[in-house]
Amino acid sequence: MDRRTLLGGAALGAATLATPAIAQGKRTLKLVGTFPRGFPGVGQGAERLGERITAMSDGALTVQYFGGGELVPPFGVNDAVSTGAADLGHTAPYFAAGKIRATMYFTTFPYGLSSSELAGWIRFGGGQALWDEAYAPFNLKPFAAGNSMTQAGGWFKKPINSLDDLQGLKMRIAGLGGAVMQKIGVSTVNLPPSEIFSSLQSGVVDAAEFVGPWNDVALGLSKIAPYYYMPAFHEPGPMLECIVNMDVWNSLSKQHQAIIEGASSAMMDETTSAYAYNNAIVLDQLVSSGVTPSVFPPDVVAALGTASKAAIAEYPKGDPMSEKIQGPYFEYVRKCAAIGKVLEGQMYMDRAAVWGV
Repeated sequence: MDRRTLLGGAALGAATLATPAIAQGKRTLKLVGTFPRGFPGVGQGAERLGERITAMSDGALTVQYFGGGELVPPFGVNDAVSTGAADLGHTAPYFAAGKIRATMYFTTFPYGLSSSELAGWIRFGGGQALWDEAYAPFNLKPFAAGNSMTQAGGWFKKPINSLDDLQGLKMRIAGLGGAVMQKIGVSTVNLPPSEIFSSLQSGVVDAAEFVGPWNDVALGLSKIAPYYYMPAFHEPGPMLECIVNMDVWNSLSKQHQAIIEGASSAMMDETTSAYAYNNAIVLDQLVSSGVTPSVFPPDVVAALGTASKAAIAEYPKGDPMSEKIQGPYFEYVRKCAAIGKVLEGQMYMDRAAVWGV
């Protein structure tokens, strides 16, 4: 039995679950998320997405929200929406990269696009059409619904003074960053948010990255590993998504489709703004408490760059959709790198010099 037959059977088997409850012209939609209910930024954003859809539709679409692990496993959001076990999902696209390899282009790549650059590509550079094409075989309609901005490199129990200090280290790291770290001698694992603190505390991992100051402190990582490295080489601007079961999407009126699209776009801007503000506030608090963020030493940065380019070159091979996206995507990355170097990048350096930070 091939995958299409299997998916088709699963969708039919879940038909009664997939079809939203309809009563007196109102529909109830199940929204499942990856992140814990109420967790700053990513968790709150998922819940706010559901509340916004409900409010914008004046209750005609009533969204019932389930946080990570409440209805489906944290990394099971894509499958749940694809098969119809849920109507909507909120997650980071790359958590489904094992099934849809092209999801990485709509999340983040090592030394890739910033949050604003990725949003620009999706909205104006043809990215949305490619995203739709990549997800269509899996019965999904995607929308950008948030971004956690440039992330931190992670919390380490011991200082990283050279590339030698990384050899044999066990680290929680997401996305293609795991493959890159493996190339330079690190043993990696991708754990759901709910397992990161306990794994770092118990010694299952020696280091862990999650998001950035706001989320990392909320997760308690600063209590266990005292050495904080910035920035994350592998997540310069990771996107969050709202995904809709395609059967549900096609059953909605144009007005209700526009509401879901508009609510996702609003959450894209709201979540990104929340990270910009709260990361700055929490980092200031960390520094005041005695935590001094560090940058990776030059030999580590050089090794990460070489390994990242190798991993990126290997990534699309054997997957037609990824092979289609790879060229134009990284052509845009290079253009963004060029203008970033002389515009925003230089502005950040000049601003820091003016304010003595």
